[in-house]
Amino acid sequence: MRLILTADLHYDHANSRESADSIITEINQAGCDVLVVIGDAAASAGDAMERCLSRFTHPGPKLFVPGNHELWTTEPDSYALLLVQLPARVRSLGWHWLQDEPFIADDVGIVGTIGWYDYSFAQPALGIPRRFYERKVSPGAAAYFKEYRDLLDPSDDVPAEAMEIVARWNDGRFVKLHRSDEHFLDELLGMLRGQLQRVSASKTQTIVAATHHLPFRELLPPSHSAQWDFTKAYLGSEKLGQLLLEFPKVKHLFCGHSHFAAQAQIGRISAVNIGSGYRQKAFQTLLLE
Repeated sequence: MRLILTADLHYDHANSRESADSIITEINQAGCDVLVVIGDAAASAGDAMERCLSRFTHPGPKLFVPGNHELWTTEPDSYALLLVQLPARVRSLGWHWLQDEPFIADDVGIVGTIGWYDYSFAQPALGIPRRFYERKVSPGAAAYFKEYRDLLDPSDDVPAEAMEIVARWNDGRFVKLHRSDEHFLDELLGMLRGQLQRVSASKTQTIVAATHHLPFRELLPPSHSAQWDFTKAYLGSEKLGQLLLEFPKVKHLFCGHSHFAAQAQIGRISAVNIGSGYRQKAFQTLLLE
């Protein structure tokens, strides 16, 4: 079985669309048995997601996992998007909604989840208190944006260096879950556990996991600046990786989200971050004998 996997096409961004069209053309020409898109095709507003997914001409199974950008909305409820609206939109295009239902063919099973974050990848050296991560702003940004200044009272637990970090994670503005990030992650992990149990109980010999967020810190980008290090808290969760390692048939993991290509061997799992970004796109090919 030949799989092609890609992620982070960001078709709703004007500066990203040309490179997305180019990589989609390349994927169409390459051909495969199963195609997997691992999140952030486009934000939910408008029809950019549909236009993106419709450009793929692969006649066989096409599997889709949502990313955090699919949950971005000006409407009041991202949770309903994930449970109801997005699955219907994706399935209407002839794609398999991998978030809810694993894909099994021959002796290969493919499971998927958007994944999420619980700040377990936050960088302790920054010294930023947890309340800032929960509101998705750095201390310097909290001082700049008046709606976050309550985070600075008290301020005696905020290092002076942290006040120089000005960064904001836009999930805080555009994702409305009506529950904590940790609660949401735990719900998603429960869904993924159900998929893994189902596939593990079948005759499959190999499980491929597709997660938008990172499950292993070994796939994190290298340190670049304090601003970028602040955002690592939102790239994934150790819990996600721990769950995958519980199931012996999981041999491969592919993810996206960070826009940084990386590979690591985590026990028996070959882990790959595809590395697509806004301007440069990428895909991975996996041949399973």
